[in-house]
Amino acid sequence: MIDWMQNLALIEMAITCGVIVTWLVQSYSDKTFSFLVKWFMVALVANIFFWPLGLGMQLPLAAYVRAVTGDLSIVLTLLLWSSVLLPSRPAPISFKLAIVFISFMFYPLALGLGMIDPYAWGYSSLRLLIGVLVLALICGLAGWTKGVWIIALAVLAWAGHWHESTNLWDYVLDPLLAIWAVIALVNTMQRKRRDKARSGYLFRAG
Repeated sequence: MIDWMQNLALIEMAITCGVIVTWLVQSYSDKTFSFLVKWFMVALVANIFFWPLGLGMQLPLAAYVRAVTGDLSIVLTLLLWSSVLLPSRPAPISFKLAIVFISFMFYPLALGLGMIDPYAWGYSSLRLLIGVLVLALICGLAGWTKGVWIIALAVLAWAGHWHESTNLWDYVLDPLLAIWAVIALVNTMQRKRRDKARSGYLFRAG
C-alpha cells in the first residue's frame, strides 16, 4: 500500500515537473506551442523525472524534488496542469485575493502565533469543509467553472486519502500556492497601473 502511494506521488510530481519545464520553455520561446506539442513535452519530461537515470543517483529526479517541496496541494497541482495542458481562462482576482487572505490568516496561527491552531481543523472538521465549499462558491459566482472543479477534486482527493496526509489543509493550500497568489496579485496591479498610465498618456490633451 505504501509503495503504491509512493509511486502515485512520484508520478504526480514527475508530471508537475514536466508541466513546469514546458511552461518555462514556452515562456522563453517566440513561438506558441500547440497543445499536442505541450502534451508531448510534458510526457517526455515527466518520464525523465520519473525513471531513475543513474549518474550516482539512487532515486528518480522527482523524488529529490518531492523531498524539497513535499506533496503540493491538489489545488496548486491542478492549477499548474490545467494552465499548460488545457485551454482555459486564468484564475479570477477574487480567487487570488481569497488565497492571499486565507494564507495570511492561516500560516502565522499554524506556526504558533496565537492560541488557535487552524491546522487542527483539517482533520474531519465540518467548519473547514464548509469554508472550502464557500471558496468553490466564490469561484462559481466569478464564473470560473474550472476553479469549482479543482476545489471539488481536491475535496474528493482528501476524502479518498490520495496523499499520505489526512488533513484537508494539505489538499487545498500550500506555501507555493500562497506565493503564486501574492505574485499574481502584484503583477495584476502593476499591469493595471501601466494600462492606466498608458491610457492617460494617449488621451492627454495636446
